[in-house]
Amino acid sequence: MRCPWRSLIAMQLDIPTTETQYNKNGDPTGEKDLTVDAIKQEILDNCPKGYRFAYGEDTLLILPEAKRLTTSIRYWLEDMISAGARVVCFAVANPGRDIFLEMLEIELELPSDAHIRLVMAAEAQRQGLEISKSKLAELQPLAGRNPMLARKIIRNEKLGLKQDKPEHTQYVVIMPVIIAMLFSFAVVRFIGMGTGNKGLYITGGVCLVSAMALKQLGNVRGARKRLGQ
Repeated sequence: MRCPWRSLIAMQLDIPTTETQYNKNGDPTGEKDLTVDAIKQEILDNCPKGYRFAYGEDTLLILPEAKRLTTSIRYWLEDMISAGARVVCFAVANPGRDIFLEMLEIELELPSDAHIRLVMAAEAQRQGLEISKSKLAELQPLAGRNPMLARKIIRNEKLGLKQDKPEHTQYVVIMPVIIAMLFSFAVVRFIGMGTGNKGLYITGGVCLVSAMALKQLGNVRGARKRLGQ
């Protein structure tokens, strides 16, 4: 049984992934692939003991999708860390279990709007889509600062799909601020009552009713699940 990603790690570290095969008489007949457990043990035995990448840097394992790591892989990485190897895992959110509880957490900055536009322009070129800078500026808010969404939006644009709703949540909801401001203006109603000023009384009453109406409208929620879920 082969384990492609472990074999790839072994090859990058110049660790052999095969062993000599012998016949019944003990004579070598060729080579055979190491088993999954054998490759794991070979990397574990040799990686922290002097194997280096180019330019003499210490061994560093980079895993881009930490949330997709299986339990067996995480246990193996725990042994690697204990043996002295350096491991870097990337994830949208910290899974918060086993090895991730012991690892240092560093939050990276979100890509800038300019970088997202560069990603969209590169994807458009790869898709063979002619797109202007003004169109990129129009589509960029739909992706927020997510490069994956940026590429998806360009693919949708090539297919001619209508895109008018952002698929991200990188925005600020200002409804509570508006409601708070209207409630604060409702104080004017009581000032109008005390001074006998009908204008202030009416203005404060309108603000109070508007704030209460917006508060109720803000509680309206649609279906949380899509059809078929």
